[in-house]
Amino acid sequence: MGFKCGIVGLPNVGKSTLFNALTRTAAAQAANFPFCTIEPNVGEVSVPDERLEKLASVAGSKEILPARLSFVDIAGLVKGASKGEGLGNQFLANIREVDAIAYVLRCFENDDIVHVAGRVDPLADAEVVETELMLADLESLQNRLPNLEKKAKGNDKEARLAVELVNRAIAVLDSGKPARFVERSEDEEKAFRELQLLTSKPALYVCNVSEDDAAEGNEWTQKVADYAKSHEAIMVVISAEIESQLAQLDADEQAEYLETLGLKEPGLNRLIRAGYELLGLQTYFTAGPKETRAWTIRKGTKAPQAAGVIHTDFEKGFIRAQTIAFDDYVTLGGEVPAKEAGKARDEGKEYVVKDGDVMLFRFNN
Repeated sequence: MGFKCGIVGLPNVGKSTLFNALTRTAAAQAANFPFCTIEPNVGEVSVPDERLEKLASVAGSKEILPARLSFVDIAGLVKGASKGEGLGNQFLANIREVDAIAYVLRCFENDDIVHVAGRVDPLADAEVVETELMLADLESLQNRLPNLEKKAKGNDKEARLAVELVNRAIAVLDSGKPARFVERSEDEEKAFRELQLLTSKPALYVCNVSEDDAAEGNEWTQKVADYAKSHEAIMVVISAEIESQLAQLDADEQAEYLETLGLKEPGLNRLIRAGYELLGLQTYFTAGPKETRAWTIRKGTKAPQAAGVIHTDFEKGFIRAQTIAFDDYVTLGGEVPAKEAGKARDEGKEYVVKDGDVMLFRFNN
C-alpha cells in the first residue's frame, strides 16, 4: 500500500547512519524477509511478525511474504528551511510525500561529532525541526485563505468548510502547536487531509543513544518520552552505532552481540513496529500451500477494502470473506479443522477486519 515514514533530523544527529544501517540490515535479511531499494533514499523493510512462521508451518506454505513499510531518508534540515535555507523547498516537498515523520534526535555525547548548535539538547532539536514545518504550514494556509474566502462567499459548501478548517489550523499553529492538534470531526477528516499540512502527520521521536545507553536509555531519552506524550507522538530508543555493527554480522553473531549488550532484538525491529503503530496499521493474513502473506491495512478497514489491497477486482466484486482468527487457525491446525470446529466465519461487507484475521475472499469477476 506504499506506507512511507520519513526520517528527518538536524546535521550530525545520526540520521544517515541510522538509515544506512536500516537499509543494510534489510538487504541482509533472509529470503523470507525481502528487501528492495525503490530509490536511493528509500528503504523498504519487512515488519517483524512472529505469527507468519506459525501460519506457514500449519498451512505448509512454500513461501512467506511479510508486511512492508518504507523508510524515506529526507534531505537534511537546517534552521530556516521554511524560508528556503539549506535544501529548503526540496526538504519540504519530500516531507509532503510521506505518511508519518520520524524525528531522529541526538541523545549521546561525542566530542568527535560536533553538534550543529554546539550542545546536546534533543528537545531543542525537535522544536527546531517542528517549528520549521509549522512555519511552512502557516505560510501555506495564509496564502490559500483569500481565494477560499472568495469561493465561500459564493455559497461553495466545500470552500466554507475549508475556510473553517484553515482558520482552526492557523489558530493552533499560532499557539505554537503542530496541526495534528487541530480538533476535527470524522466528517471533516477528508477535507482536513486535503490541506496537506506537514505538521498534521503522525510523529515518532527516535532517540539515538550511545551503545552503553541502548538497553535502558538515559536522562535525555526520559525527557523525550515526556515530550512525546505531551505532543501526541510516540518515542523509541535506538543506537545507530549498534545497528551499524549488527548490519555487518550474520544471524548467530548478531544474537551473541545483542546478548552481550543486554538487548533482546535489534533496535530497528522496534523502530519498524513503532512506525507501523504510528500509522495506525494492522495486519491480516492469507495462508495456503503456495504462500503465507501478511497484508497491511489501516485499523477500522472493512472487508471489501481489505480485499482491495490484494486486487481492486476483489473489492469491486466482493461477496463475502471466510475469516478465521489467528489463534483458532494455529491451535486447531488450519482451515479445514477450523471449519469443522465452527471457527470459520463468513463475513459480509460491513465486517471490520481485526488484526490477525486469516482471510479467504469470495468475489465475482
